Amino acid sequence: MRLSLAIMMTHTYNGFWSNSLSQLAPFAAHPEASKGRRYEEPSAARRDDFARDRDRIVHSNAFRRLMYKTQVFVNHEGDHYRTRLTHSLEVAQIGRTVALALGLNETLTEAICLAHDLGHTPFGHAGQDALNACMREHGGFEHNLQSLRIVDELEEKYASFDGLNLTFETREGILKHCSKNNAKTLGALGERFLDRTQPSLEAQLADIVDAVAYNNHDVEDGVRSGILSMEALREEPLFARHYDEVVATYGHQLPTDRLLHETKRRMIAFVVRDLITTSERAINDAGVASLDAVRAAPRLIAFSPEVGEAHQSLKRFLYRNLYHHPAVVAMQDRAKHMLTTLFSHYERSASAIPSEFRPLEHVTPSDAPDYRRIADYIAGMTDRFARQQFEALIGDQ
Repeated sequence: MRLSLAIMMTHTYNGFWSNSLSQLAPFAAHPEASKGRRYEEPSAARRDDFARDRDRIVHSNAFRRLMYKTQVFVNHEGDHYRTRLTHSLEVAQIGRTVALALGLNETLTEAICLAHDLGHTPFGHAGQDALNACMREHGGFEHNLQSLRIVDELEEKYASFDGLNLTFETREGILKHCSKNNAKTLGALGERFLDRTQPSLEAQLADIVDAVAYNNHDVEDGVRSGILSMEALREEPLFARHYDEVVATYGHQLPTDRLLHETKRRMIAFVVRDLITTSERAINDAGVASLDAVRAAPRLIAFSPEVGEAHQSLKRFLYRNLYHHPAVVAMQDRAKHMLTTLFSHYERSASAIPSEFRPLEHVTPSDAPDYRRIADYIAGMTDRFARQQFEALIGDQ
């Protein structure tokens, strides 16, 4: 069977088009062949293991908190700016589309996409940078590892185990990057970072569609904020191509919001088509016929060189003109100050954080700082809660 036929092998389930498990491509991740969970559990009656993972992620506290965590602009500055939650939903939507076209496991892809940012701090990358600086002498902080820590340990819902007890394949997809030193502590999950093999195609896909989503929605949010102009964006070939196409079709009288949305959605469709076509060709050329073969092959989910360069060029544009804009940098500096101040406070007074984040007294005195637990507490905060804690602290001084 050629991969190009995979898109035809679908069925309707609960109103959505979805791959039938019996019709997944042989190189997809199959739930019955999963490497399993950290703690053994009986199978669910009507859901496969990857669907169960997805549902546990959606029902987690950490997932709900993403609603109030910054993507680029802090939540209270506008109701329509993306948050970490809306970003994760957009990543999942794009990921499902591509997974379906390539004959991959759509449910596993969705689970990974929904979970990939669970470990993000309040205030976006500024918060991560601040917390990493505070933790420099204590193992550092990286949101990928924190996402894994959340699903493995920090969610406290189940009587039989800590965390969500997700499958190996979902956890593998969540952990996109990892240093060799950290990989050595993760057992089988860390092996691919040591032997330089690849994760599943679903994990590779979740990684790349994350970039597709944020490149395109940050363009929209940047224009909405007034920081970016569409004239400046027309310097970028990827944007200009589709902007000019929309103007040629509808004329200049189209309202700005509609012009921007039409351009953005065509950009997404264009890069997604290229991603599907290029990945399909790479998979066929590699001749992979199993997940084990995928792990031994080079990375197979990718853009064509031309579209990849245009995509990277747009990313560089956003760094220069949006992420490093004085207004955004000022917001980031305030966020870093808040989190650094909170960290210093909890370092001096461990009893100021909730009991579930304090060390056990038989391990270390309860008033001694446990830096990883302090980082867990701060990373789990929403923007709003972090600001409230900071203001309460400043008010007490």
